[in-house]
Amino acid sequence: MKGRGRNHQRAQNNERSRIAHLAARIMAEDSIEDYGLAKRKAARQAGLADMRQLPGNDEIEEALRAYRQIYHADEQRERLRELRATALRAMREFAAFNPHLTGSVLSGSAGKYASINLQVFTDNTKVVEMFLMDRRIEYRVSESMLYCGSERLHVPVFTLDDDGVEIEVAVLTPMELRAPLKTSPEGKAIDRAKLSTVEELLAAT
Repeated sequence: MKGRGRNHQRAQNNERSRIAHLAARIMAEDSIEDYGLAKRKAARQAGLADMRQLPGNDEIEEALRAYRQIYHADEQRERLRELRATALRAMREFAAFNPHLTGSVLSGSAGKYASINLQVFTDNTKVVEMFLMDRRIEYRVSESMLYCGSERLHVPVFTLDDDGVEIEVAVLTPMELRAPLKTSPEGKAIDRAKLSTVEELLAAT
């Protein structure tokens, strides 16, 4: 019975890995940035019936990074450098709000059409909005969901356009900077980097 259980677990892990690599290829080749959409497409291609066995975003991101290093190394490296340079300019603009970079531009898995994800920190969201209005920066307002432990956070997001590159600015409180935030209750904590770290990353890219 134990051997059967181990074999079943091994088969599940292999299936998750196969879906993760299929999803990574879909994201890289079809310029898709939505992990959920890529997972569903990969599951359909693989004929997977049990959607509970889908890999996590972190598994797909690892597979995506490996795929791009193999098949699109030079192109991806140059695009990543451009995106990090744009992110750095935006972070300097938002320096008063202690900006941090997150997402695929930080991790290195960003593709051609990736958005730049920033987190800024203030107790008053209106201050960020006034900051944008004073500088006549056009923006769209939306909301994203993050988790602090099991607690849901409804996070306001300002989306800007920088010469065709979307910059998503999530507004959090200073207290939330010290908390491990996740995109799902079972996911891993979001990695984030302050301005000086992004300067070092850009220099090394």
